[in-house]
Amino acid sequence: MATKYFAGVDIGGTFTDVVLVEEHSHRLFTSKKLTTPSEPGRAVIEAIEEAMVQAQAAPAALDRVVHATTLATNLVLERKGALVGYIGTKGFGDIFMIGKNRRTGEARYDLAYQKAPVLVAREMVAEVSERMNFRGEVVTALDEKQARTEIERLAGKKPHAVAICLMHAYANPAHERKVAELVRQFTPGAYVALSSEVWPEYREYERASTTVMSAYVGPLIADYVGELETKLRRMGIGGSLQIMQSNGGVMSAAAAARKAIYLVESGPGAGVIAAAHLGQLCGRSNLLSFDMGGTTAKAGLVQNGKPSITHDFQIGAGLSVGGRSAGQPVKIPVIDLAEVGAGGGSIAWVDRGGMLQVGPRSAGAAPGPACYGFGGQEPTVTDANVVLGYIDPGFFLGGTMKIYPERSRDAIARVAQQLKLDMIEVARGIYEIVNTHMGSAIEVVTVQRGIDPRDYAVMAFGGAGPVHIVKVAEQFEIPNIIVPPSPGLMSALGLPFSDMVEDYVSTLLMDVAQADLAQVNLRFHEMEESGRATMRKDGVREHDIVIQRTIDMRFKHQSHELAVEIGDGEVTEQTLKDADTAFRNQYFDLYGVRQADACQMVNFRVHAVGKVAKPELSESPRGDAKPERALKASRQAYFGEVQDFVDTAVYDRARLRHGDRFFGPAIVEEPDSTTVCPPGYVVEVDRYLNLLITKA
Repeated sequence: MATKYFAGVDIGGTFTDVVLVEEHSHRLFTSKKLTTPSEPGRAVIEAIEEAMVQAQAAPAALDRVVHATTLATNLVLERKGALVGYIGTKGFGDIFMIGKNRRTGEARYDLAYQKAPVLVAREMVAEVSERMNFRGEVVTALDEKQARTEIERLAGKKPHAVAICLMHAYANPAHERKVAELVRQFTPGAYVALSSEVWPEYREYERASTTVMSAYVGPLIADYVGELETKLRRMGIGGSLQIMQSNGGVMSAAAAARKAIYLVESGPGAGVIAAAHLGQLCGRSNLLSFDMGGTTAKAGLVQNGKPSITHDFQIGAGLSVGGRSAGQPVKIPVIDLAEVGAGGGSIAWVDRGGMLQVGPRSAGAAPGPACYGFGGQEPTVTDANVVLGYIDPGFFLGGTMKIYPERSRDAIARVAQQLKLDMIEVARGIYEIVNTHMGSAIEVVTVQRGIDPRDYAVMAFGGAGPVHIVKVAEQFEIPNIIVPPSPGLMSALGLPFSDMVEDYVSTLLMDVAQADLAQVNLRFHEMEESGRATMRKDGVREHDIVIQRTIDMRFKHQSHELAVEIGDGEVTEQTLKDADTAFRNQYFDLYGVRQADACQMVNFRVHAVGKVAKPELSESPRGDAKPERALKASRQAYFGEVQDFVDTAVYDRARLRHGDRFFGPAIVEEPDSTTVCPPGYVVEVDRYLNLLITKA
């Protein structure tokens, strides 16, 4: 039987990572390349080729390529998406001019606050005469003559993409589909996004925003995915290309091109999936994931082995996190992450008040930190880590990339001169400030939600995560820290462990007491059949398809819902009574109130999962408990505990074995990352070769 390989590909702000996993021996082959922002696919192909050479694998042996990317997110954050036209129901053309943005955080006190510019200019909006009610009944028939006139006017603006969101189209998409036909007649070649296809859920503004966002990133995502698939075929790779979604599952490349908004949190989600999988193996079903890369740091919550999912995510301002009230709302299932602009490439600067600040602006991959020697002049977090002795200039990326520590010192010295401080003090300040910034992400997913972080372990990864994690965890007294093998490639490693996933929603408001069981069963049946059909089309066998069903419920007259899971089979009166009880208990657990009001069902959801073949991670036999074998050398590194440089043992992670144990101060090096263990901590190596860091 021919050997098969799985590949995980993750494009970050600074590096593009590839992990190649052999199906049976579970051997890993890795490659890390600088991201090529102007042509992201180039770094992907180069990294895949390098990993395959290491594995001595033929292209035909690559059975599955799973890809995560921050491309969609960056297009929104950097305002580099397509020119979008928007078509709405007559009388609702100003929906984005009005919006729902509210000030949060520091913006609440900013007297000069300005609302973020909308993605669709008013002149790019067309209104068509039509109207459905919330039951999907036609109130005003579509006036095709008027619609043609409006669409022809919009076509004259030459939009690259058109978003269509008509009133109550979630209940009946007939008018949207007819308008889409007219759009394709007048704007051939334009990307078209329909709200009834992107995410047919009620709440007009959120549904419209999601559809516009999908159109905004759609043309570039579709082009990128198509080009990458073509390049893989030219290499001789016959395996499927799958794309990581925001919900932690993967979808086919063709589906990703149609529903581009589903990629908006593609990159960060892969790391949480990897953390959840590895946590289960280690007996840690409840943990925090902490991912620090070149431009951002992300914190996620895993409970009972599963990442938290939110349906109220917003992107486009400071802190990207589920449930925010700033930025652009995205009404799709997203792994619940808090993300801050703090990474290895975050730039240190002095504000008008003479205070040292770090980020959110990043040097990225080009020009990168000053020490890269690519022309960057501003000091970054990576430069501070070099100056403090945490990063060995001779072993960056395993010695394959030369960096220049003198340029780090020069860059930080210029800021130190502004502040009239010692250079080392400024480097230490950069390190501590960025740690505080990143702590805010952990606070959002724990303390702000009533969760005690001390009850959880934290798993740190990303190229820069293990350098900072101990000091970030200290802020919350988190007792257990886990650093997995190859942490700089963790997100890429998580991709081959991801299943195929399709999410469906259908809005149907009805009281539990007066439920139309026939309608409920029909909605669930239609969504389940769609999920199974999609899975079969993507090659998933019937017995590997898992269907999960939930109902969004609320008390009558309330505005927000809670999701209640229901079982398989026909929905009966007893099924809904049980759901009613489960909702009331869940409400009491969250709010401490027992309501007597009637319950209302709002949205019906189906989560279809297609189980796919995955590599397995094997356990390592216990070694001789003599970590001295892994000692490389010692060097001077700065630690705040002693406020000075101290002689620090440096270990080669590749030579550490299960059962090894040693005390800080210590530094553990591997090609893709460095782990810093301060004084007062101890490191142990477990059976999966994770580093477990605890207080001594």
